[in-house]
Amino acid sequence: MKFSVFQVSRRGGREKNEDRMGYCYTRESGLFALADGMGGHPQGEVAAQIALQTISAMFQRMAKPKLDDVREFLSEALLAAHHQILRHAIDKGMLDTPRTTLVAAVVQDGRAQWIHCGDSRLYMVRDGALLSRTRDHSYLELRNMALTPGLERVNRNVLFTCLGSPSKPIFDITGPVTLEQGDRILLCSDGLWGSLDDETITRELGRQGVAHAVPDLVEDALRKAGSTSDNVTVVAMEWETPDAFESTQGISTEGIDDDAFESTIQAGPLDALVDDLDDAAIERSIAEINEAIRRSAAKKA
Repeated sequence: MKFSVFQVSRRGGREKNEDRMGYCYTRESGLFALADGMGGHPQGEVAAQIALQTISAMFQRMAKPKLDDVREFLSEALLAAHHQILRHAIDKGMLDTPRTTLVAAVVQDGRAQWIHCGDSRLYMVRDGALLSRTRDHSYLELRNMALTPGLERVNRNVLFTCLGSPSKPIFDITGPVTLEQGDRILLCSDGLWGSLDDETITRELGRQGVAHAVPDLVEDALRKAGSTSDNVTVVAMEWETPDAFESTQGISTEGIDDDAFESTIQAGPLDALVDDLDDAAIERSIAEINEAIRRSAAKKA
């Protein structure tokens, strides 16, 4: 594989940055991931970090040097991340769980597949045109409220699913999409798309390579939002065929051994909880969290 990649995260006007992003790759497979810890709940940054560490650790363990089933990996990794966040809340005796969105893409065998939960987005641009864009798991996008008179003020941040909530997450998987030379895939938090429309993101991403387009987009988003800007986080990849690969910022995996692994995501250990992960284990964690909430509510009453 040969590709160019660029990532950046800016705090904006918030007290702390709860976004996390990164990428990792083997000789034959690449993973790009971004999580946006949710405000209004404790330790959003912890939830985002756990999500990325979990999915990265699972990728490292399973991509030898590529994944047997990308779709299965994406769904299992997302549920494992959700499970790990719940276990963290249980271990810490937390009554309100940390929560995060997640969007992740795998590039393998010249194709891309991605998964998302929440409102962190993925944009795919080809020849200057928007080829695909994830649809947020928000009431605003679900009901197309933006086109309904009188509902323009609905809070776009109200999500009906996420990782870490006391219910099983809803997610969507897209692809596989066969990649062509110059295709660009951008993963971003709502700090970017909340300030810039799809047309602007598509135009800038199609006009220049990711190393230039991403910083420009981030600066435009921060400038437009001003002092109230959310965290703005982006990781973007440009696919290049071997005979056209000349970027000094590009990555080539041709010389990597089968068992080699490179990552910009901080490593996190996977314990036996993930080794034994199944639907029953997730339901048990959800039940434990809900029972703790019920007991707390009963005491207050």
